[in-house]
Amino acid sequence: MSEDNGSKSPPPELPPRPGKRLTLGHIADQLGISTATVSLALRDSPLVAEETREKVKQTAQEIGYIYNRSAASLRTSRSQIVGVAVHDILNPYFAEVFSALEDVLEEQGQMIFICNHRDDVKRQRAFVNTLLQHRADGLILCPSVGTSAEEINRLVDQGLPVTLVAREVPGVWAPCVRGDDLSGTYQITRHLLAQGHTRIAMVGGRRGSSTGLLRNAGWRNALQEAGIDPDEQIDLPELMTQADGRAAVPRILEAEVQPTAIVGFNDLVAFGLMTTLRRLGIEPGPDMAITGYDDIDGADARTPALTTVSNQPDKIGRLAALTLLRQIAGERVPNKPIVIEPELRVRESAPPPGVRLAPRLAE
Repeated sequence: MSEDNGSKSPPPELPPRPGKRLTLGHIADQLGISTATVSLALRDSPLVAEETREKVKQTAQEIGYIYNRSAASLRTSRSQIVGVAVHDILNPYFAEVFSALEDVLEEQGQMIFICNHRDDVKRQRAFVNTLLQHRADGLILCPSVGTSAEEINRLVDQGLPVTLVAREVPGVWAPCVRGDDLSGTYQITRHLLAQGHTRIAMVGGRRGSSTGLLRNAGWRNALQEAGIDPDEQIDLPELMTQADGRAAVPRILEAEVQPTAIVGFNDLVAFGLMTTLRRLGIEPGPDMAITGYDDIDGADARTPALTTVSNQPDKIGRLAALTLLRQIAGERVPNKPIVIEPELRVRESAPPPGVRLAPRLAE
């Protein structure tokens, strides 16, 4: 039994009382300058001498001050926030586009909110609403299938600068930066025809998007010019990923008349086709020519190296960012597509029938 000598045990230790929120005034008082100068310095304004800007930033870091973008946006009508929404951030092509536009936007002090809407228009709308709530300066959008011109025009009408990337929506009051998808698949189908192929399938592409429609149209145009009816060829829409490419192979091989060449909607679909064909003993290239689109990282390192179309992601990303920044600055930008010409990359995966260009893989 413990002794009770009448002394009271100390009260349990309480957490420290929260301190007051740091403000611009704390930095201003410490440096003997105005709060307006502090605010300008934290936004890297050229109106403040570089030495003063560095002192302000160093002091802010030392005392733990975090710049309040919400308060600043109320004062300046700018949040320094730009939204970027695409349908498949896992696709390396869009990662390259994002990297390019991010470099440009960050140079101008813009913070990026990103959304992977997965071609779900409801997810896209929820993201856009969040941007509006945060008073975002602008939006770079690869529109979801099902996006209407009316909803984009409503955003523009509300004062939100919008630039479309990769996909067009007819009738929008916004510029669009994209590759020439019609020309790209036309060129690559013409290449296959020049190699002697006459049974040329098309695999992939969401036909509810401008990209899917235009790439399919380029394939069709090239076949029709060669006197080949595209409706008599295999045409499998809606496929976008490597898994989709793998799953398409049985459908292709079950056809009564098999193709000797396949135009893949993108490189991912082409990679999936090549992997599964090889596992079934059909060698990509000499046994069945395969082409892709986008020229993503690693396309030239496959065996066989992939014949594809470079869709200029760096140029498209930078132009999209610069176009949006012009709108944010108040410039009126024409509501018409800025179309970047693609480049054919001829490698080893699409030779004439029966011809091997790549080294044989060891068994």
